[in-house]
Amino acid sequence: MRTHTAAVVLATALAGTGWAAGQAPPDRGTIVASIDARKDAYAAIARQIWDHAELGFQEEKSSALLQSALAGAGFTVTAGAAGMPTAFTASYGRGKPVIVILGEFDALPGLSQAAGEAVRKPVTAGGAGHGCGHNLLGTASAAAAIAAKDWLAQTGRPGTLRYYGSPAEEGGGGKVYMVLAGLFADVDAVVGWHPSDQNSADAGSTLANIGATFRFGGSAAHAAMAPDKGRSALDGLEAFNYMLNLMREHVPQETRIHYVIRKGGVASNIVPDVAEGEYQARHPDMRVLQGIWDRILAAAEGAALGTGTRVEHQVTMSYWNVLPNDTLAAVQHRNLADVGGVTYSAEEQAFAEKIRATLISPGAPLGSQQEVQPMRSGTVAPASTDLGDISWNVPTVEVDAATFVPGVPAHSWQAVACAGSSIGVKGMVVAAKSMALTVSDLYGDPGLVAAAREEFLRRRGGPGFKYTTLAPSVPPLDYRR
Repeated sequence: MRTHTAAVVLATALAGTGWAAGQAPPDRGTIVASIDARKDAYAAIARQIWDHAELGFQEEKSSALLQSALAGAGFTVTAGAAGMPTAFTASYGRGKPVIVILGEFDALPGLSQAAGEAVRKPVTAGGAGHGCGHNLLGTASAAAAIAAKDWLAQTGRPGTLRYYGSPAEEGGGGKVYMVLAGLFADVDAVVGWHPSDQNSADAGSTLANIGATFRFGGSAAHAAMAPDKGRSALDGLEAFNYMLNLMREHVPQETRIHYVIRKGGVASNIVPDVAEGEYQARHPDMRVLQGIWDRILAAAEGAALGTGTRVEHQVTMSYWNVLPNDTLAAVQHRNLADVGGVTYSAEEQAFAEKIRATLISPGAPLGSQQEVQPMRSGTVAPASTDLGDISWNVPTVEVDAATFVPGVPAHSWQAVACAGSSIGVKGMVVAAKSMALTVSDLYGDPGLVAAAREEFLRRRGGPGFKYTTLAPSVPPLDYRR
């Protein structure tokens, strides 16, 4: 069985890699070499998670595989963190500082695709696929944690290292519930990464995001014989959509509002008594977005009032924008630059050229995967992540590594093909090395942790700041079922 094989390969790779008593503590080069020595084992784990392609809060096999790898490396693993069966923590060491490395492992629905294929070729029709490369994400973070743990043990430095396995990043908000459960209350810094089509470590932000399902209720009736007896829930939903589209002209220009109608009736000759839509609103500042969201709720009530229907809503997600930290980003960028980018073999180059031919607008040029982009500050990525909620509670940094062919967008079948290939593994290794080096820097220089904390408090707005969230009070464990 493949899971068994991956576990055995990793256990073998871990065996005999310690340093002899009295030997000099490992330096930065040793950290990098230890990850290279276990690369095949980590590649096997990443591919197994890619094969599982489990949706949010359903990642039983993927979570168990990573837990096994970390436990085998000497971490104390606790499953079921924050009320989520597939969430877990893995801890090593004691005392301060407390550093957390983040891992994810959920897939996306409908993106099944054969690995290394440059044509659309689902493995399972309608099946899930790792279109955001989370099979690589969770594995690289585990690799970084194991390398940093070995370094911590051999140097004898004080400190606690944790790996947090956070499920359901794609809409379920697993990290939000870890925050609410207090898992970051004693943490000094958080290090994470994300698959990308380039190598970068910026002090940038993202878009805050609030999402909800709105359900309109009306009264069914014969659409021809008794239309006056009916009240169309679809009318309520369409009126709501019309009002939102008018609102677009009167919100800050950085705002994004998008929706899809999920239910609109069952037959055209029946006045619909139920209609439902899924909505998201985004803005670079959660505090501004909350005001926009209040207007959206008012529009829903107005649409219901005007059409004689009823409306209720259920918030499904609430992600803060990422609070950047220049101090940590500078450390992470330096380490990424030391590690360097990704070099393709002739076979990988041929695949890259073919898959770029399938893209509408490739963007980043082929060859840029070998480079490390200059560090930028003040940028806002047009995407949202539950990492944002962590970043408002503890200093946080994230690095991107080129696991996708340049120009390949996330959440695409092309990204799935890359995430299951050797190209994805090469980017994964870049991320693992970069994070492990950054963690060792934070343990080695208490001044960095203190400086990151000072910047974090200043950017957050001082002691008056209080973190709140509109997310559901309990994890939406069935949101993908």
